[in-house]
Amino acid sequence: MRVLSGTQPSGKLHIGNYFGAMRQYVQLQEQGHECLYFIANYHALTSVNDRAELKELTTEVARGYLAVGIDPSRSIFFRQSDVPEVCELAWILSCVTPMGLLQRCVSYKEKIEQGLLPNHGLFGYPVLQAADILIYHSHLVPVGQDQKQHLEVTRDIAKRFNNEYGAVLTIPEAYILKESAVVPGLDGQKMSKSYDNTLELFEAPETTRKQIMRIVTDSTPVADPKDPEKCTVFALLSLVASEEETEQWRRRYREGGMGYGEAKARLAELMEELLEPFRRRYNELVKDPDYVEDVLREGGLKARQIAQGLMEEVRSATGIVTARE
Repeated sequence: MRVLSGTQPSGKLHIGNYFGAMRQYVQLQEQGHECLYFIANYHALTSVNDRAELKELTTEVARGYLAVGIDPSRSIFFRQSDVPEVCELAWILSCVTPMGLLQRCVSYKEKIEQGLLPNHGLFGYPVLQAADILIYHSHLVPVGQDQKQHLEVTRDIAKRFNNEYGAVLTIPEAYILKESAVVPGLDGQKMSKSYDNTLELFEAPETTRKQIMRIVTDSTPVADPKDPEKCTVFALLSLVASEEETEQWRRRYREGGMGYGEAKARLAELMEELLEPFRRRYNELVKDPDYVEDVLREGGLKARQIAQGLMEEVRSATGIVTARE
């Protein structure tokens, strides 16, 4: 099955990105799927308007995905902008997409509430997202349960195009990330760059430890029982500890006699065990920018070859004529 997913380079990668998506992307690759993973730098223009920043964040995401296990010999890993045909398809799809469909998209309303300017790029974001998926004849799109609406929009657009022009586009299915974790941030809210509450994947270990020790907890005395299900520290521990150790911590919370500082210290140890090999590989990639660029360029060529085949079908179906080379 062909699997497709993209990541916006709008900020530094954090453990929420890893547990929520990146870990599952590596697993899908290991399961033998034909995986296409791209860096959505066109999409990032809706929130990043500094040229140097966007360029650096794009490279940083590339290093990050390679560092955690995306293998360019088994997955096609590329920049969205290396396949310009996706913008052509987005325009064609926009001509069959009803305004009401876009007006109902929750993500647009959420972005506006977060303070982003209501421009056309933000409003038409779902159409470009649909083009990203449909241009590669994608079969499966990994999404969390809360992101399922995004794929439903893509499916709706594809069906409308096919009804108008014939069965050209593959209708993708959602691959619900059952293991996808809603990772709490340092303040207890969902970990997000928008909330400035993240634990970055490739930060120095001493910085990560300091951030963990600052996680917000309640004022329950050491001797008293505590509710593990309402504790951010425990939620993060359960992501990195074994099932057996997680149960031990759950029991200790409920029995009392344990301070949050002890749990934070163990969390820092386990987090370092997880992140150290990723950080080491990331630092190696920082020193080898030519390798990272080669991976993206080669991935872009492979992805573009697929996209060009689809666009020939789309142009033929719609009557768009271009000069023959």
